[in-house]
Amino acid sequence: MTAKRAEFHSHTVLTDGELLGIELIRRAAALGHRALAVTDHVSLGNIEWVVRQEIADCDLAKSWDILAIPGVEITHVPPDRLDEAVRAARRAGAQIVVVHGETVSEPVASGTNLRAASNPDVDILAHPGLVTPEEADLARANDVFLEISGRRAHAPANGHVARVTEAAKATPIVDSDAHAPGDLLAQDQAVLFARAAGLPDRLVRTATEGAPDALLKRLGLL
Repeated sequence: MTAKRAEFHSHTVLTDGELLGIELIRRAAALGHRALAVTDHVSLGNIEWVVRQEIADCDLAKSWDILAIPGVEITHVPPDRLDEAVRAARRAGAQIVVVHGETVSEPVASGTNLRAASNPDVDILAHPGLVTPEEADLARANDVFLEISGRRAHAPANGHVARVTEAAKATPIVDSDAHAPGDLLAQDQAVLFARAAGLPDRLVRTATEGAPDALLKRLGLL
């Protein structure tokens, strides 16, 4: 039996996505997802505003058979202020904290990966680009998951991320980084992304089943 999909990185009209939060959640439920974290882009200026609205939609979605989880993707915050932003997100009620990593497709400040991987209150370092062995070692030590990205702009580095993650014995996770309804990944598609990145079978299972289970357990939802 194929495991049901759990997705921890997505965006709505609150930032640069195409759908209302409640519609994105509904579409994920219709696809058979067991969980969806709504993780809109935030910086120190909009955290409370964004999370408050996500919480309202996630609460509204309790009528459906899906775990809807409010979260954030901390984006382009200077590395020396990143810990401050993580604390602010948790205070605002973000249950999942994703940090926008040093993707090869955007000018993310150098040092972002290192600071995120050093913070045990970060859940996922998203699309970390040319992540280094040192950063992956820190991610393992602090239980920060390293993302294999389903988003086209970030996917070119997936093979590198997979190799460094495996060598460091860190934990990979496949996320869609959905901005539009067609971006949401079915479970079999997530498995294909993990395999295409070069992960061995045991880490394919980790990235698509074990890591999502671990995150849901961390939240007390499994």
